[in-house]
Amino acid sequence: MEERIYSVTEFNSMVKEYLEESYLMKNFFLKGELSGVTYYKSGHLYFTLKDKKCQIKCAAFNYKYKRIPEDLKEGDSVKIFGDVGFYENRGDFQILVRHIEKEDKLGELYIELEKLKEEYSKKGYFSQLFKKRLPRYPKNIGVVTALTGAAFHDIVHTTRKRFPNINIYLYPAKVQGLGAEKEIAKGIETLDKIEELDLIIAGRGGGSIEDLWAFNKREVIESFYKCKKPIISAVGHEIDTLLSDLVADERAATPTQAAEIAIPVKEEILENLNKKRVYLEKLIEITFNNKRKDLEKRENNYIIKSYSNEILKKRDLLNEKDNRLKREILDLIKDKKHKLSLRGEKIVNMNPLKILSRGYSITYKEENIIKETKEIKKDDIIKTYLHKGIIISKVEEIKDSE
Repeated sequence: MEERIYSVTEFNSMVKEYLEESYLMKNFFLKGELSGVTYYKSGHLYFTLKDKKCQIKCAAFNYKYKRIPEDLKEGDSVKIFGDVGFYENRGDFQILVRHIEKEDKLGELYIELEKLKEEYSKKGYFSQLFKKRLPRYPKNIGVVTALTGAAFHDIVHTTRKRFPNINIYLYPAKVQGLGAEKEIAKGIETLDKIEELDLIIAGRGGGSIEDLWAFNKREVIESFYKCKKPIISAVGHEIDTLLSDLVADERAATPTQAAEIAIPVKEEILENLNKKRVYLEKLIEITFNNKRKDLEKRENNYIIKSYSNEILKKRDLLNEKDNRLKREILDLIKDKKHKLSLRGEKIVNMNPLKILSRGYSITYKEENIIKETKEIKKDDIIKTYLHKGIIISKVEEIKDSE
């Protein structure tokens, strides 16, 4: 038999090549129990997977991007999916993990979660078009959470610290375990009917993903979406898988953060109002000074200074026009009187009585003026009007003019 001698580097390289080329070492599942679970700030997760007889090292690089649970702990039964990895510099053999499912049927829950997420996404429940804006200065807020949990205490403490005058309405609800989703939904529905409430916070403190799962249930999703008041999902977790976060108007990582999002700081508001008051006072002062300077300029203006003289000139001109108008009116009246007098004399001269005074007379037969001899006959009684007096006579003879 030929003797084969390898260097450590050569041997490790051969092992690595063999493992990476073997299809049996890729895309497989392993079941076991977790031990030595360590999450690093670098974003990597390391642990040991074991059964009753053996164990193997495992690594999940950038676990957050692979949606690997962040609450894995010693003793958890899991199913992992990955490939064999061999670090040839140290000769370390490990499993490169791509996915982890807890063996308490959490994997099936995740499958159901993805179905719900897809369903409600198609319905538009997560669309920004339906997000309501939070009130800027709420007076009354409603909270749906456990009465004995730290979440309510944190919300109250944060609210009292930021704005003590705000009223808090609590609907105590079971937030994990059997029936929790129904109580959460009922709490949101109940608080939504209270007219004076300005917004609602629904949530709980942190916990395992199983503890938080009620906020992924259909009843809770529907209650968040149908809520007419602005609502914040405040569940203490970092991973972005809860459907209540997606459908809510705002999402807070913790109940404390929800209060910080919803409640303004009273001192900051007062400080801001004071700054605005100072600004307005300064603005008024500047405006007043500018107007005063402008007025002083106007007072020294030649046109304004000579304004009284202009008024006197205009008054003299007005008086002159007034006198001229009076003269013109008097002349017009005089002319009209003269014309009227001439017309009066003409009318008087045309008066029959005036004609009679010059020796003329008018003769009537009955009530008619006699103009021709043919209008009378012998024995007619006629009246002759003189300037002074009337002659009544009887016609004896009628002669026509030659």
